[in-house]
Amino acid sequence: MALASERASAEGARRAIVPAAATKTDAAMGHGPRAALGLPLAVAVIIGIVIGAGIFKAPALVAGMTGNAAWMFAAWAAGGAISLVGALCYAELATTYPHAGGDYHFLQRAFGARVSFLYAWARFSVVTTGSIALLAFVFGDYMTQLLPLPAHSASIYAAAAVLVLSWVNARGLRSGTVAQGWLTVLEVAGLLLVVVAGAVLASSAAGPGVAAATAPPVSDAAQATPSWSALGMAMVFVLLTYGGWNEAAYLSAELKNGRRNMVRALVLSIGVITALYLLVVWAYWQGLGLEGMANSQALAADLMQRAFGDAGSMLISVLIAIAALTSINATMIVGARTNYAVGRDWPLLSRLGQWDDARGSPTAGMLAQSAMALLLVLVGAAAGGGFKSMVEFTAPVFWLFFLAAGVSLFVLRRREPTRERPYRVPLYPLLPALFCVVCAFMLWSSLSYVYSKQLGGFNAAWIGVAVLAVGALLLPWLGRSRQD
Repeated sequence: MALASERASAEGARRAIVPAAATKTDAAMGHGPRAALGLPLAVAVIIGIVIGAGIFKAPALVAGMTGNAAWMFAAWAAGGAISLVGALCYAELATTYPHAGGDYHFLQRAFGARVSFLYAWARFSVVTTGSIALLAFVFGDYMTQLLPLPAHSASIYAAAAVLVLSWVNARGLRSGTVAQGWLTVLEVAGLLLVVVAGAVLASSAAGPGVAAATAPPVSDAAQATPSWSALGMAMVFVLLTYGGWNEAAYLSAELKNGRRNMVRALVLSIGVITALYLLVVWAYWQGLGLEGMANSQALAADLMQRAFGDAGSMLISVLIAIAALTSINATMIVGARTNYAVGRDWPLLSRLGQWDDARGSPTAGMLAQSAMALLLVLVGAAAGGGFKSMVEFTAPVFWLFFLAAGVSLFVLRRREPTRERPYRVPLYPLLPALFCVVCAFMLWSSLSYVYSKQLGGFNAAWIGVAVLAVGALLLPWLGRSRQD
């Protein structure tokens, strides 16, 4: 494997920050990832991760926070632009340091094993597995509307979704990505159906239709500009809805012609996602109006009900269920790669570092991830949860490490100036600096949002703090095991 030979030739100074297990032979751990993933499936995985439940919830919150249509659309367009800038930064990192560990590997090279372990721990215990569990409940809620079970319907459907998709992905990379391709096609078709619903209502606006009655008057454009605080909070939800494109880095070691296709996969997927999001937000606005969007508890359902009646409500339930499955499947594919990378580096976790060459997948990492997600489903069934709670306990941790990944680009350029870089970020250092400033602003905004919700009381964000604290406590124990 390239990782072993690369580290074997590294300078002695790097031994202080790279765990000892990195020197294990490929024969002992399996041959590892191979370039077997084509560009279309890579794009499907990225789109599948990004487009999830957020586009059915966040536009209502963003409409209320921005206050007028111009700022609302500007926020969604800015989300696409910021994501593209970040993607160009990640394209340099992923093509220069292709590795199944993605961000984990970049952080390890730039800041050492301890920082990268805390990142991987947060992904395993809350960020990735928490997203899987939350999306599983979204699937369960909508399946319950379509076909309710006698008892604990949503929880049973949620657990079934995790188990079935875990089985699909445990069969191997091909099985998981083929399923992802079909799910993504259905998901995109469903979003286009939402756009059609908006167009239908817009076309009836000439008469005394619903859209005409609810569309914002021209004078709304003169509303006051939202405050920086409100705009920052709106962008927390916008960028959460765009979140996930960085997961492409976890496929860098498995992407065919990765030096060229990594950039293409990121740019193509973000372009498609931005276009879809703007069209869907336009459809909501045309069908419900700005005030109707802000007051809606179920945007897509309200829109489809007005456009197509009861049949529309049923269709949207199917659509959201498919979107949840698409995101779960894609998250499972990339999430298990972090577990694999950690297992390669830490002796006590070496079982996670086993790669199944026949399946082209880190089976042990996949099973560990699924077990944790099922545990969180059980916890969720007992304690409940929601979209805003996901923002509270994931956003601050996410933006903290996202900022660290952006800074790692500067660190690695300075530390390894002679390293071959197949792709370089244009306008360096301006664009990477812009990305880091945005990440810092979003970290501040997410913390401000959390602080504003429950001053002095319990908040889901404390879960993220507790998780990082537990990870920090594990580090000395894991570190001692490296010296045995």
